[in-house]
Amino acid sequence: MHFKWNYEAPTPQQIQAAEDLGSKLGISHLLARILLRRGITTESAAKRYFRPQLNDLINPFLMKDMDVAVDRLNDAMGRKERIMVYGDYDVDGCTAVALVYKFLQRFYSNIEYYIPDRYDEGYGVSKKGIDYAKQAGVKLIIILDCGIKAIEEIAYAKEQGIDFIICDHHVPDEVMPPAVAILNPKREDDPYPFKHLCGCGVGFKFMQAFAKNNGIPFSQLIPLLDFVAVAISADIVPVVDENRILAYHGLKQLNQNPTVGLKSIIDICGLSGRDISMSDIVFKIGPRINASGRMENGKESVDLLVEKDYNSALEKAKHINEYNEQRRDIDKQMTEEANQIVARIENQYKRKSIVLYDENWKKGVIGIVASRLTEIYYRPTVVITRDGDLATGSARSIAGFDVYSAIKSCRDLLVNFGGHTYAAGITLRWKDVPEFRNRFLKYVEEHIMPQQTEASLDIDVVVDFKDITRKLHNDLKRFGPFGPGNEKPVFCTKNVYDFGTSKVVGREQEHIKLELVDSKSNNVMNGIAFGQSASARYIKSKRAFDIAYTIEDNIYKHGDVQLQIEDIRASEDEE
Repeated sequence: MHFKWNYEAPTPQQIQAAEDLGSKLGISHLLARILLRRGITTESAAKRYFRPQLNDLINPFLMKDMDVAVDRLNDAMGRKERIMVYGDYDVDGCTAVALVYKFLQRFYSNIEYYIPDRYDEGYGVSKKGIDYAKQAGVKLIIILDCGIKAIEEIAYAKEQGIDFIICDHHVPDEVMPPAVAILNPKREDDPYPFKHLCGCGVGFKFMQAFAKNNGIPFSQLIPLLDFVAVAISADIVPVVDENRILAYHGLKQLNQNPTVGLKSIIDICGLSGRDISMSDIVFKIGPRINASGRMENGKESVDLLVEKDYNSALEKAKHINEYNEQRRDIDKQMTEEANQIVARIENQYKRKSIVLYDENWKKGVIGIVASRLTEIYYRPTVVITRDGDLATGSARSIAGFDVYSAIKSCRDLLVNFGGHTYAAGITLRWKDVPEFRNRFLKYVEEHIMPQQTEASLDIDVVVDFKDITRKLHNDLKRFGPFGPGNEKPVFCTKNVYDFGTSKVVGREQEHIKLELVDSKSNNVMNGIAFGQSASARYIKSKRAFDIAYTIEDNIYKHGDVQLQIEDIRASEDEE
């Protein structure tokens, strides 16, 4: 994919402001310019940005129903009621269940956890799960990362004498379930000032409130922040404000003293001894936690996350790693099949969205395939498979387009749906899939802006290779953790050349390993351009080109940097 590059050259006043801020902070004026672009204009604001403080977390009791939820949990413990912690089968749900269960288990033993089976029960609250809870004598269910749409199921549970506390972050409907308490910052009547918590984040706020109410030191929650960091990364919520504080300290915990289950995953996927970043979670830790829910049952991931013995955890992690290998194979096959279908669609390049369905696709992998197609074609995408008389679908979106609203416009065709701006899930009757496809395509066609279907890259600053020093690289790390709302700074260097040793690499020769020089220094920079082998011939032609990139650690040469090339284009004087 080639991008439209967006770059605004700084004015003389902006250059001077960056010089002033950089000298106060002891960092390069180039990095100070990035701070200014992000709205950080003072020394004190920069220090808060570089060192997020747990003391700045929001009072959890500002969230609507929090006092009711804490009172009901206290009553359950006081009356020795059996409590069930129930969650979704994805990373956010599994980490949320692990966090709440592990914390409450320190103070209360009459508690268990439950993850529904994706293939047998489907998403969210199931009647089977409630029947199991009734049989087990459960009186209170704390549900995490789902539940906000489960009106009938929670009403059924109420008839069985089971109360629900909902901890969710998905967009609610006008009518909400008859739960004892609904913790969801996206409620229209919720005054909580930060709206973008993930499900695990809402669960953490609940435990923070419970601890505060019962005189439990906040320090006892800190060891569980690694779960929150994993959930924030994997669920791709904005890494700003409260999420940035939680992610910053959660990553610190993950790197210094991770919980046993996460430590085993770190070891099994080759991250031990490295400084783990948010992207490591997205590409290595998260997929493994997700794998058991995609292939079999997500409960296996929670079993691993709450394990206390390292050797047992390692065995569980190896098992989950096998699931991940199976998932990769199925994911690759389904993506290839999906690409073949797209290639056969007449005038697909003119269409503003993609809706594909195949009754043989695996339900647990359609979300990944939707994400891959969105990346390849840069269109809002829905991938659907059959489940008996019903169909299950996953939707993914592109920057600036609300796919949840597009899904909601078809709600009369849907048995169930839920999600948020950039990702959603649907259930509908299989016979209604063609009509849904037509309606969804029409909605996107009418509501998407032309510029939204063109992938763009925001360039933060143009630099020469001589500017990329070890100090700049170390200072740049202080800008993390990175994610939506706090993206990795993107640099640009113009008029670079192949040093003569760049080559195509990868199992399918799809990547380029680069050694580059620019026109203003003798520095040779190492780089990697994933999936961009189509540019290899131009690079080897000895002509000048421009690169847009992020600056990364070179994991093979400790202390060195490597450029991760986001895009390559011919220099203007070569065009």
